[in-house]
Amino acid sequence: MDVLRSMGLFVLAAVAEIGGAWLVWQGVREHRGLVWVGAGIVALGLYGFVATFQPDPNFGRILAAYGGVFVAGSLAWGMIADGFRPDRYDVIGALVCLAGVAVIMYAPRG
Repeated sequence: MDVLRSMGLFVLAAVAEIGGAWLVWQGVREHRGLVWVGAGIVALGLYGFVATFQPDPNFGRILAAYGGVFVAGSLAWGMIADGFRPDRYDVIGALVCLAGVAVIMYAPRG
């Protein structure tokens, strides 16, 4: 159950962080305005709280593993929100990152 909870929290963190960064990008780079920027800042702040709910008590481990989730999530977000089409090297790299997440977070420890 902890693994499922942890994975769900990683997905929620990715939506908050990547979504927040995307909102700021839209507000500034696409000239959509301060409301978009403000919403992005709020989402980025929420990301910081989501990570604290991970069952593992080690900040470094959580953030290191989340880095892999961020890589894969960013590619997925780009596909959904911006029509980005990753090439095979993007996909391979994302899979390598997710394998790293699995090793860092879910390997048996004594």
